[in-house]
Amino acid sequence: MTPQRNTGAGAEAELPEYAGHYRLESCLGSGGMGVVHLARSTSGLKLAVKVVHAEYAKDREFRGRFRQEVAAARKVSGAFTAPVVDADPEAERPWMATLFIPGPTLSEHVKRNGPMPPAQLRRLMAGLAEALRDIHRVGVVHRDLKPSNVLLAEDGPKVIDFGISRPKDSELRTETGKLIGTPPFMAPEQFRRPREVGPAADIFALGSVLVHAATGRGPFDSDSPYVVAYQVVHDEPDLTGVPEEVAPLVTRCLAKEPEDRPTPDELMRALRSLAASYDTQAFIPAQRATAGALVGDDTGEAAKPEPPQAERPPQAERPPQARGPRLGRRVALATGAVVLALGAVVALVEWGAGSTPQPRASNPRTTAAAFSAWQAKPVAKVTATPQCATGEGRLFCTEASMVFALDPVTGAVLWRHSVANAHWWNRPPVLSGGLVQLVTNGARHVMALDPGSGESRWQRDLPENSAMEYARDMLLLTRADGMVTGVDSATGTTRWSRPTGVHGTARIDFFPTDPSSAFVTSTSADGTSTKVTVLDPATGDVQGASRLQGQLTPVGTQDGAVLLLSADPVYGDTDAVVRYAPRSGATRRVELPVPREDAQAGVHGDVVYVLAATGSLDAVDMTAGRRTWHTETSVSRGSAPVADGRHVYFSAADGRLMAVNARTGGVAGQTSARFGTASGGIATSVPAPLLLDGHLYAAAPDGTVFAVDAADPAGW
Repeated sequence: MTPQRNTGAGAEAELPEYAGHYRLESCLGSGGMGVVHLARSTSGLKLAVKVVHAEYAKDREFRGRFRQEVAAARKVSGAFTAPVVDADPEAERPWMATLFIPGPTLSEHVKRNGPMPPAQLRRLMAGLAEALRDIHRVGVVHRDLKPSNVLLAEDGPKVIDFGISRPKDSELRTETGKLIGTPPFMAPEQFRRPREVGPAADIFALGSVLVHAATGRGPFDSDSPYVVAYQVVHDEPDLTGVPEEVAPLVTRCLAKEPEDRPTPDELMRALRSLAASYDTQAFIPAQRATAGALVGDDTGEAAKPEPPQAERPPQAERPPQARGPRLGRRVALATGAVVLALGAVVALVEWGAGSTPQPRASNPRTTAAAFSAWQAKPVAKVTATPQCATGEGRLFCTEASMVFALDPVTGAVLWRHSVANAHWWNRPPVLSGGLVQLVTNGARHVMALDPGSGESRWQRDLPENSAMEYARDMLLLTRADGMVTGVDSATGTTRWSRPTGVHGTARIDFFPTDPSSAFVTSTSADGTSTKVTVLDPATGDVQGASRLQGQLTPVGTQDGAVLLLSADPVYGDTDAVVRYAPRSGATRRVELPVPREDAQAGVHGDVVYVLAATGSLDAVDMTAGRRTWHTETSVSRGSAPVADGRHVYFSAADGRLMAVNARTGGVAGQTSARFGTASGGIATSVPAPLLLDGHLYAAAPDGTVFAVDAADPAGW
């Protein structure tokens, strides 16, 4: 492949073909520090890859700063930012890759469409407050929040371009008399006391960003950066044109003293009380950009081409100085030898200390009065993701070669045992037949333990190439010759064997929402049809069978019908959700607008929630026969979702637990990341959270098991 050419200012004539394993397809934008490319992973995942200019790659100090940028970006990656997929700060040309999110920046949106109306402005304010809460919660201050660093994605605003991080214990501190930021959006303390800048500086910037969104200009505007700096420190902001309903909140954000500004949580509470009709659905821009940015550049602009001059409405035109010149142009404040690195390098400053899941047994002994959030690490010095189940008033988990029981109210370890020859756990434990059922060594061996003590009750080897599933008090096993065997899960003895007429590779599924049915599915060799056989798990009697169109996988049941995902026979991407009623033979197929890669699903009532490996989440109402909403969660390779009617919950590979509003698709909250290693390792497979008695139980790659209140994702 011929190396790509770039016409952006300051970039090399020839660009690299690859960054690590990622093929660079086109240039999204170029800035003073590097070039941002649209790229794809080996599997076809769209990425935005920032590659540092060669001249900066030779600078030892810059490499140190870039390492800190990567570390900080990994800490804050989540629903409100751009998650880091991979990076190599030590490469000949350092690079960082994040997920690609389409959408214009706030700066572009205002230029094209003019000021935002009040309703959109409120939603923007709420989204940015949530983003700052998420960023501050992991001990990071952005320090360069501005319109070109706010990406208007389909599911809400994303804060991008985390530039260069500066931990408190780093040698790369802000030098005396030198600041990094963009003056129209900097807080007074960034000019006066740069070493003391904290999270309140981002709140000041939020106020300035909102003025820009509401009016097309900033609260402190001038042709001269010297004058802007003076105004920020000494003058009152110009809020002419800011809607009356939000002006008091914006004024509080722009207070001169950090302690007088509201916190993100206070802003969100104020917005909720502002109007009972306030809608927290995601902001969807009136005009969508054809390209998006995830890794912002350090130019003061978004890392994407600017629209032609003729496309910009005259009423929204900004004077050039308000957009910020390129990095490298420096001005001196009259008050001293303070150098402003104008443009867009964002300085992050750390502050403070640093198969579809279904309930399979009785609820744990949690009570609303006794419960409070907790986390535990039952196996010391091991960083693997535990897999857990609930029942008999306990949590039962496996990790490495260990199996243990936890108190669901407090997280205390009740018992713990090492299991010999448990090279890996094939699936989470299951409570069946009154015992804890464990499957090890590639589904070749099953053991049953006493839930009170963890002592072994029985063990059994399983036939090769057999599918298995627990159904109430039975272990169901399929064979290639079409036989299905029922094993009493209390004793390990065979209860029955029945032919099903399904030959070859098959799978078997059971859902507690329909306890009288198990579903055996076998897809045709060409992948165009699937035979669905329904049997009674207690006796093995076949209740009916049908051949349906598509490559189908059961994901749940609803009112006597089974719900299935349909996949493309060539690529395996999910393209539809199917409802099949065995008694009547009726089927209903709801197509997805875009096929979803490696999708998993959860069911609540008649709604199927489909989560793709790319983080795309769809709500499909099977009664209405349509998709009701879609959102991009920025979670790569998450768990299967679970839902309770209020929220949809799922775990991320970095240990975060996510919640999405089940009615609107808006992100409702998330926990902090819990990486598996000091280098930021993540899990290769992610167990789904457990939703029981109003509480959520989840596990993370660092070996922790934790519990939160399902009703309050905003408080996680």
